[in-house]
Amino acid sequence: MAKFEAAIGRLFRRVFVCKKCKQKVRTDGSRVLAGSVKCRKCQGKSFRVIKSKSKGA
Repeated sequence: MAKFEAAIGRLFRRVFVCKKCKQKVRTDGSRVLAGSVKCRKCQGKSFRVIKSKSKGA
């Protein structure tokens, strides 16, 4: 399967994962660093960047 830059950008750019409940949120990195983003599910404020590579490959 070919990797297209546009598809990779749609999947992984500006996507963050809640550290508590693993919910994905698409937002700007500056807003995450400022703490102005809350998780929709658990109302947590700690996020990490989504991993773009699979573990099996």
